[in-house]
Amino acid sequence: MILVDTTVWVDFFTGNQSLHVELLEKTLDQNGDICICGVILAEILQGIRNQKQYLKTKMVLDCLLFLPMNYSTFVKSADIYRQLRKKGITIRKPIDCMIAAVSLEHEIPLLHNDRDFDAIETHLDLKVVKV
Repeated sequence: MILVDTTVWVDFFTGNQSLHVELLEKTLDQNGDICICGVILAEILQGIRNQKQYLKTKMVLDCLLFLPMNYSTFVKSADIYRQLRKKGITIRKPIDCMIAAVSLEHEIPLLHNDRDFDAIETHLDLKVVKV
């Protein structure tokens, strides 16, 4: 089971090949458990301008495991941001702290292509999928 970040999904849906996309495609082909959460879903869908592509993408995402985000997720997200800030590290997109919080709460590794997660992995034991 893996949580797949928006960065990988965007490359997947736009046809940009990378090791991250190859791993996602392999997992999809093998019917592996792939998860998303609310902020990932929103990030992907809000960037689609074409209605036909929106509906096609939404249909793919509807088939994935959906991880809930509750009060504790958002508190954990704030804690992640604050802990790193205290170490002199500023996460560029605080939404990444929310995604990391989901991954940490559910103990599910994250597949990503975003350097903000590297800092979270290094300092806060975020489990990531290595490609």
